Amino acid sequence: MKITGVIITYNEEENIERCLKSLIGIVDEILVVDSLSTDGTKEICQKFPDVKFIEQPWLGYAQQKNFANENASFDFILSIDADEVLSDELKTSILQVKQSDANILTVYEMNRLNQYCGSWIKHCGWYPNRKVRLFHKSVKWIGEYVHETLSLPSNAKNLFLKGDILHYTCHSVSAHLQQVDEFTTLSAREAYGKGKETTLFAIWFRPKWKFLTDYIVKLGILDGYAGYQLCKISAFATYLKYVKLRELRTKTNLSEL
Repeated sequence: MKITGVIITYNEEENIERCLKSLIGIVDEILVVDSLSTDGTKEICQKFPDVKFIEQPWLGYAQQKNFANENASFDFILSIDADEVLSDELKTSILQVKQSDANILTVYEMNRLNQYCGSWIKHCGWYPNRKVRLFHKSVKWIGEYVHETLSLPSNAKNLFLKGDILHYTCHSVSAHLQQVDEFTTLSAREAYGKGKETTLFAIWFRPKWKFLTDYIVKLGILDGYAGYQLCKISAFATYLKYVKLRELRTKTNLSEL
């Protein structure tokens, strides 16, 4: 089995070098599809002679990833984000898989461990955070706005690989809040596009339920201050999503008057 490591990027100069280094010697090709970064992402990638770098204006998360996969030289894709790296144990697992016979119906799932504001988060519903990231290129990404997912064949065989994808997520509260603002806007648009409604009760209740679920039921309390901070902002994100959905619905109703 030969594998292309695929990364989509936009202004990832703080992360991309670490990501590329973790793939060297593990995959047979590294492909970066960049949506016209304005920072040093391109220059950093070009320092690696084995990196194939393609510039493509942004198509949306799913479409951008599908475009990247179509340009991969090999049939199997290892999909990884620029702010992620492979743990040593996961590298060993992938190298073992490469020695096996390739099967287009087999997909490989792995855990993702998230670092948040300098702390590794083991609870809050953030771990093990399993993801299918190694698959045949015939498998497509779907999703119009955010939270793109793989459309797996009904007869796909799912195998689990030991080791973690190490995800260096938000480095600061400010970065997290900015991300929340962007993602909740996309999530609200997606919900609106599907005809979903919301109520004042949902806007009041769902954020509280989100916090209690993540902090108490999913043991975010064991992640210390970082866990508390993360659960509070996640609850706020739930609030924003429903407020923005209500705003979209209100504008639509006013326009119809």
